[in-house]
Parts: sequence; C-alpha cells; structure tokens
Amino acid sequence: MDRQAELISKVLVLDNDADCHDTIRGFCERSGLVGLRVQEEHLMTVLRSNVDLGGVMLSESCAGLAQGDGGLARQINQIRPELPLFLRRKREADGVQIAARDARLFAAIYRIDDIDSLQEALDKSIFSLRYPNALVRGIAELSKSVLENQFQDWNVEVETPYLVRDRIIFGELFTLIPLESNWCRGYMMLQAEEESLLRIAPPLGEESSGNGDEDNFRQLNNTLAEITNLIWGWFKNRFIAQNEIQAAGAGHLAQVPIVVNHGRRYISFGSDDAQLCFKYVLSAKEGSDRRPVCLQQRFIFNLSWSPDDFRENQASVEDLCNSGELELF
Repeated sequence: MDRQAELISKVLVLDNDADCHDTIRGFCERSGLVGLRVQEEHLMTVLRSNVDLGGVMLSESCAGLAQGDGGLARQINQIRPELPLFLRRKREADGVQIAARDARLFAAIYRIDDIDSLQEALDKSIFSLRYPNALVRGIAELSKSVLENQFQDWNVEVETPYLVRDRIIFGELFTLIPLESNWCRGYMMLQAEEESLLRIAPPLGEESSGNGDEDNFRQLNNTLAEITNLIWGWFKNRFIAQNEIQAAGAGHLAQVPIVVNHGRRYISFGSDDAQLCFKYVLSAKEGSDRRPVCLQQRFIFNLSWSPDDFRENQASVEDLCNSGELELF
C-alpha cells in the first residue's frame, strides 16, 4: 500500500521560525502528515483536548531545553508520553548542548536542511504497521454502508483514514469488540458523544417506560451496540474465514490488560503502535438545520498483527445473503 496516498497522521507543529514553515509544510505533505500549527500559549489546552494526534514537531527555541526542568518538551512528555516528539535544532551547530536525559525525550532530532532524515523516525513511531489497501478501503465501505442503513435520514461521509498515537477517549460512549483471526488479534472501538448520538438514535416507541433519562440512556447503549455488532459481522464475513475464527479461538490464550481512566478520558491497550482510525460524519438530508454528528472508529491490533497473512474473502454479498449470514435492510 502507498502509505502517503492512503493514510495520514496529524502532528502538532510548534515552531516560531517563519523561514522554516514552508520546508516543514512540504515535508508533511510528502510524508502523509497533516501539520496543525499551535501557539505556545494554547499548547496545553490542545494537548488536553480530544484532538487525535500522531506526534509533535517543535523547535529548539520553543522546547526550553536550556531550563533546568527540561522546559516545554518535558511538560509535553509528562502530559502525553505516548506522543513522539521531533525536535528541530537551530541551523547553527553551536546551539544549546542537549543533556542525555533530555535527548531521550525525542524520537528524532534534526536540522531544517536535513528534514528528510525524519522519515525513518516517522516510520518507526507512527507508520510502523503496514495496513493493506484492501483492508483500509473495505473497512470504510462496510462501516459506511451499516451507518447509512441504520440512519436513513442522514448522509454519511468518511474522512481520510488516519493513524494516531494518542490514547484519548472521544465522547462519553464507546464500545469494544474483539477481532481474532490468523492475521490479527485486537479490538474495534466505536466512540460517540452522548448528546450527538441522541439526535440520531431511533425513537423507543412502545418500548418506552416513560422514564425519559433512563430510556434515553439505554437506547443510546443499544444503538451503539447494534452498530458495532453489524460492522463486526460485515468485517468478519469480508476479512475473516470461518476456519480462521476457530483456529484463533483455539490457539491464542495471551491477553493484556485494558486500562481506562475516565477522569482523564484515557484508554490504553498495552501497545505502543499507532492505531488505525476512521471518522464518519453524519449530516441530515433535505436541507435540515440539525447539526452534524461524528462517530469515531479505531482498530487496535495490540495482540497480533500479520498483514502478510491477510486475505479478502471473495464471497459476494449475494452469496452471504443466500446463506443467511447477511440480511438486506
């Protein structure tokens, strides 16, 4: 797969040297990065937000390495240790000497005239896993189809798939479902904001108990669970053969703890690899003024990943419907 053409990753760029901006921008475009400029006074607010990130590019003048406490670079590392930092040194070779303990903060250190040397560090820290094009395309297609059938009054758009290194939870609701085959073991996660999902969730009708808040809470859970189950079913039928499911269940016993800190909106799957993400934006049809709704989807292959063993099933939708494995809405 052509990574630059198929996947992107967002990086924060904290650099006050305007003469370097064009070079940094060009490198980002060549490397599958979307650079997001941020001013120093807004940096901590952005880092504590739900912006999906793959890393941070900052200049030596902003990093504060001359300070005894390691300055801003160490603060970033303390708040978001999962994000790789890429340090741009000054053009002059006689810059501030970087202490060994500070050098360990950075995935790479470079000067603007050799910015392409960052590529190796990017490949190790962000683009370390290879995702077959058929998998990326297929996930977007089948998930979009499920959402379109589930919410027929809404248009569904899929943004460019991307990779993140952060562990931030988006919204108040998320579901997890395991994925296991001979080529992958991990989880799919769907995330949504409760208030947004409430605007598109189908009404309860006769199932309502008359307790508004309780009904809404349970209906949102049911809606997100149903979407998750439908996507998982399509994923299994398209990418995982039945014999692979049986073999995976019989041959793998190892697990790792999943750590969730609700107060900090943080979830960890015990892996340092970047996660494959999709963002679906639902907008109301027929010129309605209802606000768009966003659902985020992550694939975390934290237990096993072998893309060389990946195969897309050749069975058609018609075959699956005839066998009863799929139903048309």
